[in-house]
Amino acid sequence: MLNKNKFQKTLLSLVIPVALLSACGGSDDDEVSTSTFSLAVSDAPVDDLSAVVVCFNEIQLKSSGDDVVFTVGDGEAIEANDLCLDNDEQVIPNTVGIDLMEYTGSDSINLVAGTVIDAGDYSQLRLVMSDGSYGIDSDTEEKISVSVPSNELKLDGFSATVGGVVNFTLEFDLRKSMTNPVGQDGYTLKPRGVRLVDNSEVGHITGTVAETLLTDNQEVHGCIFSPEDLTTSVASVYLYTGADLDMATLADNGGDEENQPLASTTVAFDGVQTYNFEIGFVNAGDYTIAVSCDISDDPESEDELVFIEATNVTVVESNTPVEVSFGQ
Repeated sequence: MLNKNKFQKTLLSLVIPVALLSACGGSDDDEVSTSTFSLAVSDAPVDDLSAVVVCFNEIQLKSSGDDVVFTVGDGEAIEANDLCLDNDEQVIPNTVGIDLMEYTGSDSINLVAGTVIDAGDYSQLRLVMSDGSYGIDSDTEEKISVSVPSNELKLDGFSATVGGVVNFTLEFDLRKSMTNPVGQDGYTLKPRGVRLVDNSEVGHITGTVAETLLTDNQEVHGCIFSPEDLTTSVASVYLYTGADLDMATLADNGGDEENQPLASTTVAFDGVQTYNFEIGFVNAGDYTIAVSCDISDDPESEDELVFIEATNVTVVESNTPVEVSFGQ
């Protein structure tokens, strides 16, 4: 069984470009305007896993009128594949499995492209999950089941204006959402670590941690540096809304301190001299970002997390990441 505390932040970016059609007023009945709806998923590595496959078969846009439903393999949505199997090892029809490990950083995958829907208000976006989601232990190659409560991920609603552009990214923070309940086989993916963000309002963060900061804190705080196994996490980075936050008020993913993390990730060694991290799809604004030598964080309980450095970061609306350096 995998250690549930070793999940890094994962951003799942399901890209769904959809044209929105609505008749304009006036005498020309054929005149129309379009808008574009996109939903994106992007991923960061997960410790101890060589694959994390999430299986689903429908995307639903809920409205006061007729709901818009995209079914996998129906010609409008992404084609089905053979990654999702039932208990008899048979392929589940109209289901696609997406290996999140294949879509890291800013990489993404189209789920629906060029489909026309009415402009208007949509109260909720839902991903209907199927059976068959799983992870693969990178050491033993053991297949471990992953389930989602109620087999649905229910996300915020949105307004699609005539002639406008609606472009979202669905973020999965596995350090918040992935749990391993006592007495239960496999993992549960809870929606608390899933956020829907507007890509027109977001930016990205990349950063490094100086090796001297890690070595200076090795004895007291247990920092790791220059690991032979490049899959080993050496530290953790947490992001909090608001600038100039006191490190004593910063919570871990299961903590009850004043400031709860918006996102978290772990720091990886590149095998040469650089220790890197990345947090993508963050709403523009001012934040406090902090680094800790602790790499275990149980989202179901409060852990003793000690931060060794914190700094402010301002995220701007841009595809060019803001760079952060610890220990420089």
